[in-house]
Amino acid sequence: MVCYCKDCQAFAHFLGRPGEILDERGGSDIIQILPKNVTFTQGTEALACMRLTEKGLLRWYAGCCNTPIGNTLGSPKISFIGLVHTCLDTPDRTLQDSFGPVRVWVNTKGAKGNPKPKTVGIGTVISWFITTVLKARINGGYKHTPFFLVDKGTPIVPPRVLSSGELASVMHAVQIAAA
Repeated sequence: MVCYCKDCQAFAHFLGRPGEILDERGGSDIIQILPKNVTFTQGTEALACMRLTEKGLLRWYAGCCNTPIGNTLGSPKISFIGLVHTCLDTPDRTLQDSFGPVRVWVNTKGAKGNPKPKTVGIGTVISWFITTVLKARINGGYKHTPFFLVDKGTPIVPPRVLSSGELASVMHAVQIAAA
């Protein structure tokens, strides 16, 4: 999917990498999968997490180089991660080769320029989310995640919540980029 929301754009600006993460319209390519399908073979000591607000998505990244990893909700019981394309890029395979073509465009009102892209495939996302997350909840698959201490229901690293000043700063960067 491609997400054009201001929060995804703010995350890219927080990391200082909007040119690498966002497309020319401000969209982020996101691959939604179950966390049980994510494995870290090294570098877990560099895993970091932030939230734009106290109740916002957990946004995971490598603290050593500010490479975005993905977004989760605040509880392991709702089992999904939206992986940001930059953590999946490889020189020998495109995202399309690995995951197929983009099928969904969401939060298109946040896109730069006019006309805005059309929202497409939201029903597909909702259907995938409900069936996949519900299945993981029923069969216990949600318990297999590299992002949470499932027995405690907490992220493996404490999330950094942006201060109101930091949030204003990254949102201002998003506004400037849209102008």
